[in-house]
Amino acid sequence: MTTPIDLSSRSASAGGSRRLTGYLTRPDGPGPWPGVVVVHEMLGVEANMRRHAERLAHAGYLTMMANLYTDGGIRRCLVSTMRAATSGQGPAYQDIAAARAALADDPDCTGRIGIIGFCMGGAFALMTAGSGDYDAVSANYGRLPEDPDKVLAGACPVVGSYGRRDPVVGKGAATKLETALDRLGVIHDVKEYPEPAGHAFLNDAQFGPRVLQPLFRVTGFGPDPEASADAWRRIEAFFATHLTPHPAP
Repeated sequence: MTTPIDLSSRSASAGGSRRLTGYLTRPDGPGPWPGVVVVHEMLGVEANMRRHAERLAHAGYLTMMANLYTDGGIRRCLVSTMRAATSGQGPAYQDIAAARAALADDPDCTGRIGIIGFCMGGAFALMTAGSGDYDAVSANYGRLPEDPDKVLAGACPVVGSYGRRDPVVGKGAATKLETALDRLGVIHDVKEYPEPAGHAFLNDAQFGPRVLQPLFRVTGFGPDPEASADAWRRIEAFFATHLTPHPAP
């Protein structure tokens, strides 16, 4: 079940957006459950993002997705939010922290919290991996930090998924991320999927205005069911390992 949540007081008091809405999705059955912060792609909280949150809830995670465009809309917020995703500065970070805090305060949350991001959200996920706030990170076709060694030092476990035909993150992003995580000794599972997987391959429907969808498809944006199924299997297994408490032997 998904419920709209007003996160404005949390975000504003921390120096984030004056207005911030979010969407809390609860698994069926009794809690408590681990939490997952979902960070949306560049086009905002659209249907694909809601389905991602619902999938994670079905897998047993209490999810919270903040709408980073609440305070001004996508036209006013898109450019500044995308810049923040790789610069490490901007109110979006306080907004994401507000979503995390709401999960942590929920009595149905175990206290173990991960973060998953898609596209622009994947970059935010990587930027927060070393903050100490999360127990696991899933970054999906997100741009890499400008200084990976600095940003990812001391990071929590990271699972990353990229498509070889991605025109946004550029060639070799998965290899560069894996090399940095190896060098830093961070637990990780990073994979690049072969063509036709490109940007937004985890989505189950083409995003964007209908008039632009044919252009997105030919330039490397859009669903790849085979790669998506494998990536979701890896993400769910990774989160189960790092977010779900296991009884002592």
